[in-house]
Amino acid sequence: MHWADVIAEKAVEECEHPIIAAGISPTGILHVGSLREAVTGESVCSVLRERGYDVKLVYFVDSFDPLRRRYEFLPKEFEKYVGMPICNIPCPCGKHDNYADHFIQPLFDVIKQLKMECDVIWTHKLYGDGRFAETINLSIERRKEVMDILEEISGRNKTFIPYSPLCEECGRFSRPIFETYRFPYIEYECTCGHIGKADVRKMEGKLPWRLEWPAKWKIFGVTVEPFGKDHAASGGSYDTSKEIVKKIFGGKAPYPVPYEFVQLKGVGQMHKSTGSPITALDAVRITPPEILNYLFLRVNPHRSIEYDSGTGVLEISDEYDRMETLYFDGNFTETEENSVRAYEIAQHNKVSAVKPLQIAYRHLANIVQVAEDFEDVVKIIERTKNISVGGADVDKLKLKCDCVKHWIEKFAPDVAKFSICESVPALELSEDDRALFASLIAKFTAINWRADEINGGILDSSKEINLNVKNSFRLLYRVFIGKSSGPRIGTFFESMNRNFVIKRLREASALCGKL
Repeated sequence: MHWADVIAEKAVEECEHPIIAAGISPTGILHVGSLREAVTGESVCSVLRERGYDVKLVYFVDSFDPLRRRYEFLPKEFEKYVGMPICNIPCPCGKHDNYADHFIQPLFDVIKQLKMECDVIWTHKLYGDGRFAETINLSIERRKEVMDILEEISGRNKTFIPYSPLCEECGRFSRPIFETYRFPYIEYECTCGHIGKADVRKMEGKLPWRLEWPAKWKIFGVTVEPFGKDHAASGGSYDTSKEIVKKIFGGKAPYPVPYEFVQLKGVGQMHKSTGSPITALDAVRITPPEILNYLFLRVNPHRSIEYDSGTGVLEISDEYDRMETLYFDGNFTETEENSVRAYEIAQHNKVSAVKPLQIAYRHLANIVQVAEDFEDVVKIIERTKNISVGGADVDKLKLKCDCVKHWIEKFAPDVAKFSICESVPALELSEDDRALFASLIAKFTAINWRADEINGGILDSSKEINLNVKNSFRLLYRVFIGKSSGPRIGTFFESMNRNFVIKRLREASALCGKL
């Protein structure tokens, strides 16, 4: 059974209307790994919707978190905003409402493209609407019990501060004076020297993470929540929050789904504070949404994922296509069952009634570099596959072409990139080379213009002239793309017009004659 099905069953054991939660603190650039939490939560919702349950996914944007430091990707003038809530800091580019909105908006764009259904909850607005007032009051009045729980479970000392008022003078969080607290007002003294009073019913102060997290569980009745493995460590924030929500707030902890982090191949664990070179938006621009979903769904959350924006994109796309074929054929083994199920969930359990058009990512990468435009791509596919492309396949193919083009431009290894030379490059060619071209011209004129027959023709011609076939391939690559290697030559030539290929070989043969 797929892990999302297992979690879905846990979600409805004690709740008929499950609430699945996910979230993030947009303090910096959100890398591709930031998607794992959202995709995990959405997958459980998708399974439950498929089974007819009334389920909701809420996505918390921790917009009231402070900026811990000025990260390298921020202008120097942002040093003055360190310590302020990110919802109160200006947008770095000037196009968004604030700092938090600037960094979360690209993730929202990705979530939309991944077709996730979720309610976005801005944490700073919860404070402003007084939703935290009750839990803040309990945290302050029962702060000794809170500190005892933290001391017993995590070993934290008893200097823990359960609430930090926001200084009205400098805009940073300050130290409260608990002795004079009378709901809803708490006095504070800030390091800037200002002494003031905050209203816990307003956006005038904040709970620390170990109280804010269980407070959200209580307020929204969260049933299931995926979160990074760091929170799941023994004595970590999940262990303490589980006790706090029960003993202090009178609520219940959600079913935990800790997940491993996403590793960027060749770089290691990714952090939003360093400005990852592979953002969530990059990922969805180079990988069709359903394939990106599949990347996260194919493995259990407790297993790490290595994200490779180079050849890894080709490999995961090939695997996705294999699972799609197995799904529609219905002929898969027990070991393949979970991967096929991952394919199904990747479509939000709304798989088309007929098998979609399949064009391998690596093959499409060749075609888009040969074709003049999308219409030409369609013509090449229709000619080489002997099919008619229409209906929903057109839209999916267009999106995949856009992804492939972006991948080639930004992330593809050099070996995958090429362009057709406008004319035969300046080469030193021999009479054997001329003989090869003449033989290929004759064969290419007569054969069916298919990759296997093209390959066969090159092999036969090489043998006739007693040339090493690898040298023949290198020569042909140099003649057409000016490189000694390139895409699989059979499918490469097949994607081009037969007459063009023959004309180029004649031009190359003529050069041989001038030696």
